[in-house]
Amino acid sequence: MIPLSQALDLVLNTAKPLNPEHIDIEQALGRVLAENVTSDIDMPPFNKALMDGYACNKSDIANPLPIVETISAGHPPTKALGPNQCSKIMTGAMLPKGANCVFMVEYSREVSSNKVLFTGKNTNDNISYQGQLVKKGEQVLKKGCLIKPQHIGVLATVGHVKPLVYRQPKVGIIATGDELVAPNEKPQISQIRDSNSLQLLAQTRQVGAIPTYYGIIKDDKKALEEEIDTALKENDLVILSGGVSMGDLDLVSDILSQKCGGLLFDRVQIKPGKPTVFGTYQNKYCFGLPGNPVSAFVIFTLLVKPFLYKLMRHDYQPSDVKMNLPTSINNKKADRERWIPVLVQDSCPIPLRYQGSSHIDALSYADGLISIPTNVQSLPKGTTVDVRSI
Repeated sequence: MIPLSQALDLVLNTAKPLNPEHIDIEQALGRVLAENVTSDIDMPPFNKALMDGYACNKSDIANPLPIVETISAGHPPTKALGPNQCSKIMTGAMLPKGANCVFMVEYSREVSSNKVLFTGKNTNDNISYQGQLVKKGEQVLKKGCLIKPQHIGVLATVGHVKPLVYRQPKVGIIATGDELVAPNEKPQISQIRDSNSLQLLAQTRQVGAIPTYYGIIKDDKKALEEEIDTALKENDLVILSGGVSMGDLDLVSDILSQKCGGLLFDRVQIKPGKPTVFGTYQNKYCFGLPGNPVSAFVIFTLLVKPFLYKLMRHDYQPSDVKMNLPTSINNKKADRERWIPVLVQDSCPIPLRYQGSSHIDALSYADGLISIPTNVQSLPKGTTVDVRSI
């Protein structure tokens, strides 16, 4: 049995990034850049008015100024300004030659049918100058960036419509156990519905990987071996839930150990999630997760999620937030690092009523998870903890 930190190091050090591919910008959300992106133009590409008003030379601003033309966005000016002249200009329009400021409409007064006077005491330039935001050739996005909606806007602005991104991992998900039935079936005596698979499918999609569900496989060694072989051929990673404990019909650990030529680990010093296994097969990877749904959820969050991001070469950093406990937490069995669900209210992590690794309802009210280190038997009120957002 190894500590969680060591398990995470083994998982991340084993992950080999997948090959990159060019995709359409419309499909880029949630993908990871495999290249640095530079701008092909200055931004803005011209001196631009920041508001509606009048463009002029600031040295002439105290004088009545004849209006030589009106300039709207998307239409270049046709006349340069001479001394004591101005152009009426709209927000986002290109500044005419001879102008070095824009005074606001609100601080102007018409003194004749085609002449205006600045009525304010003073004015800013109100100009965004060419290249002020980004210079042509300047880097705007970094390799390894996880593409969010704001990055889509940047890609579009610099005309990078076929970004190079790392391939999405393909993930095969298999449920094991004679006791499992599909969620649309009513369980009979001694049966339960398979909740893990849909939960893992959702978690996999949320990371940006592509999951495939291979169904429920009964506790039959030959059938399980065949399904694992199929899933390994078709995916980069195979996740099995159930069958990793010490029972006579817990077959997953033995099968994966034989398939992988030994496992990198088969127990993690964590609660919930102790019977977690991980191994590699050629260029493929296998996780065996506990059958209890909270265990599977927690292990995916702590180990599988960062592993999948590493395959896409994204430097994933958990969004942990430091908060102070509003109440004390007892932890009598402190032989393993313990993770518990919390509800966040008024910036305080409130431990939820939690009855163990099968208590999936506790997660539905949780905003995050907190950990209690190994050999720590209590966390007093006011203790600062890291809340891992879920």
